[in-house]
Amino acid sequence: MTQQLPQVQPLDSGEPELAAVRNFRDVAGLPTTDGRAVRPGVLFRSGHLAEATESDAAFLSGLGLHTIFDFRNEADAKVEGPDVELPGVRNVNIPLSDPADGKEFWRMVREGDLDTLRGLLGDGRAAERMTSAYRRMIVERTAEHSRILHSLAEEAVPVLMHCAAGKDRAGLSIAITLLALGVEREAIEADYVKSGAPHRRYKVRRSSTARDAMTPEVMELLSPLFDARVEYLRAAFETIETTWGSVDAYLADGLKLAPETRERLRERFLTEA
Repeated sequence: MTQQLPQVQPLDSGEPELAAVRNFRDVAGLPTTDGRAVRPGVLFRSGHLAEATESDAAFLSGLGLHTIFDFRNEADAKVEGPDVELPGVRNVNIPLSDPADGKEFWRMVREGDLDTLRGLLGDGRAAERMTSAYRRMIVERTAEHSRILHSLAEEAVPVLMHCAAGKDRAGLSIAITLLALGVEREAIEADYVKSGAPHRRYKVRRSSTARDAMTPEVMELLSPLFDARVEYLRAAFETIETTWGSVDAYLADGLKLAPETRERLRERFLTEA
């Protein structure tokens, strides 16, 4: 049975909607288990910045960012293009596994006919692909997530994290950061599912020459790839528990996060107790 998610209100309800950057938001106000909260203006997330308009770039420049983490791979960049460059901001590319990894897979997504997509994604296979990918990102990307957290503890704040849609690779990296900060699990999930809102969702790319290019059945088959389903994130959390036994052990043993490093993160990102 699907569990009801709590409603987490952002500190600023006037969340900006940028012209050509999807899924942007300040991850502020999320409560921790010790009664603190994520400070505004230090941790941002979004989709890619390749198509940012001049006004978008001006807004992003005004955030005072130190670092932008781009989790896209080379194939993503070929499709979408490089990020816009913001003056004085460090851009760090740390490619993470795409939940729908593989050029051939994405070619089928963009060009495949209905029968092909049924075989590829039907009968729950699309959702299974997503949960499997989240599990793999936990166990196979410990070095990358360790690098991110150590960078945040040392200097990379304020920070913006993004991938293509800002949902999966960025969503999981944000979730791991929030776990390290001690944010309540339900609040992490509530922030994650916000990426499924219609105005935040990644725009599905289908070739105009593809047969059955954008029919309702095709869109239904593709939907699990672009949904922000809480069960995807919960699959990652379950993998942490089954592999390391606890979040604390995952952070300490999997990501090599020393107690003093974790405390520095909390000092940088959280309000006073």
